Amino acid sequence: MSGTTGSGTEGVRPKEIETAWWLTLAAMAATLADWVLGAFVIEPTGLGELTAYAGADAAARRLALSGGVLLVILAGWLAVALRMRAGRGWARTVLGVAGAGSLLFLATDLGMSGTQLGIGPAVAALPELLTAAAAVPLFLPEARAHFRVRPHRV
Repeated sequence: MSGTTGSGTEGVRPKEIETAWWLTLAAMAATLADWVLGAFVIEPTGLGELTAYAGADAAARRLALSGGVLLVILAGWLAVALRMRAGRGWARTVLGVAGAGSLLFLATDLGMSGTQLGIGPAVAALPELLTAAAAVPLFLPEARAHFRVRPHRV
C-alpha cells in the first residue's frame, strides 16, 4: 500500500523515494519544532527578546507573522515533496539544491548562530541535517527510474 518496495513494479515507488519522503517530513517537523522551541521555550526565547525590544503587542504580531511565513514555506516544501514522490524530476532537483544549501548553511556562518554548545544549537542543526539526508536517496541509482522524463499532459 505504501509502495516502499524497490521491486521495479509499475506504480510502486522505490524504497529510496519513500526514505526521502519520510526524511523530508521529519525535516519539516524539525523545522517547525525548532521555531516553536526558539520562540517560546529555549532561553532566551524569541518572545522574551521581542517583548523587551518592542513591547508585548509588537512581539505577538511579529511572532504571528514569522509563524505564518514559516507555515507558507512548509506548505511549499510539502508541495515540492509531493511532486518528488510523484516522480517529477524538477522536484528532485529543488530538494537536492535545498539539501546542499542546508549543509552550506550549517557548515558556514550563514546561520549566524556561531559555535555555541548546548541543546539550542543541536536542535537548530537537526532540520538542516535531515534536509541534506533526504536529498541523498533521490540521487542514488535505484531512484533514477522514478524520475524518467514523462510527456506533459495537456
